[in-house]
Amino acid sequence: MSNTIKVALAGAGAFGIKHLDGIQNIEGVEVVSLISRDLDKTREVAAKYGIGHVTTELADSLALPEVDAVILCTPTQMHASQTLACLKAGKHVQVEIPLCDVLAEGEDVVRVAKASGLVAMCGHTRRFNPSHQYVNNKIKAGEFNIQQMDVQTYFFRRTNMNALGQPRSWTDHLLWHHAAHTVDLFAYQCGSPIVKANAIQGPIHPTLGIAMDMSIQLKAANGAICTLSLSFNNDGPLGTFFRYIGDTATYIARYDDLFTGKEEKIDVSQVAVSMNGIELQDREFFAAIREGRQPNSSVESVLGCYQVLHDLEQQLKAD
Repeated sequence: MSNTIKVALAGAGAFGIKHLDGIQNIEGVEVVSLISRDLDKTREVAAKYGIGHVTTELADSLALPEVDAVILCTPTQMHASQTLACLKAGKHVQVEIPLCDVLAEGEDVVRVAKASGLVAMCGHTRRFNPSHQYVNNKIKAGEFNIQQMDVQTYFFRRTNMNALGQPRSWTDHLLWHHAAHTVDLFAYQCGSPIVKANAIQGPIHPTLGIAMDMSIQLKAANGAICTLSLSFNNDGPLGTFFRYIGDTATYIARYDDLFTGKEEKIDVSQVAVSMNGIELQDREFFAAIREGRQPNSSVESVLGCYQVLHDLEQQLKAD
């Protein structure tokens, strides 16, 4: 590998563009190949970001000897198989959340990643948002302990659109995608595995084939609890909002911003080198490659989250 880490990015949609914007702020990294389904749109995005190689096939980019690493921002159903393809091609890989939507496929990724010695990371962005890092620092310093997390994940998505309002070729999922953020973050922040989980869901949408509303309860081994409400029917405000109720304070996290329980804004600008969680996530990926170590949010470290999601899915199927 040269001094510059050369990257192929798969997925020129909303999240792919967020990664491209973040990478522009990271020295020693160059995106050299862009992969997406719509060739004209991919060429347009590549021209904007100065990316020389464009293709609709991941295999074309994996065949480029100069590519050191791949970032996957592709449909959920492709994540596990594409991650395996990257590892088998000898490329470091970061796959956007979720790692998988079938537990056995995630287990395969972890097994192959461990044998490869490559950096394999999953984009659990909440670990990197400055707001959540601030809370994590308080916990590690012994200044704050979580008693309860109350989380709302609300979107208005009654048609199959992405974050840019463009039609999707695949269907998003409240459990395997959106709940994954909170399930992982809860265990990570508590420093304690989830030992109990329950879920109920609303009616299945007649055309999308997914539940549009869901409620999840979690309990960690240390006694902390979490209540998560998710909806694709909520017409604003949109996003995911985390309330940390602890023994010494209450914190409300809205993506990269943090507030007290009384809605007083907390300055988190000095928590990390950026206020952009996606950029910080990418910085960790590239630092792990350079330092020859496994990253925070390695595929192995997040597998417990997918075990919980699998168990919840079995509950929902049984109801």
